[in-house]
Amino acid sequence: MLMQGFAGFMSLLSLALIVFSGFALFDAAIRREDGYRAADKQTKPFWMIILGLAFVVNLIFPILSFLPVIGLVATIVYMVDVRPALRSLPGGGRSHRGGSSSDGPYGPYNGGR
Repeated sequence: MLMQGFAGFMSLLSLALIVFSGFALFDAAIRREDGYRAADKQTKPFWMIILGLAFVVNLIFPILSFLPVIGLVATIVYMVDVRPALRSLPGGGRSHRGGSSSDGPYGPYNGGR
């Protein structure tokens, strides 16, 4: 009975890690590439690869393995360091469609006025 409870807890924890790393991967995907440079963080492809590997590792390996722990550390670093830096940028660092043709990466260009 105790082992069934532990197995249930571990499966819920594994599911939580999958959701957490999936959310971080999705969040990294919707952020603008130039926002990573503006926030002085690693590039977008770097974080997409790291978070994608973390997501796949969480899907494949059991939680008591060391690889999901490494993926969890990478996901936590993204969530507590990179994501807040990207969100502090004008527009939240998110990709946007449309806008004026005079819009630059940090907002509208007003010609030095």
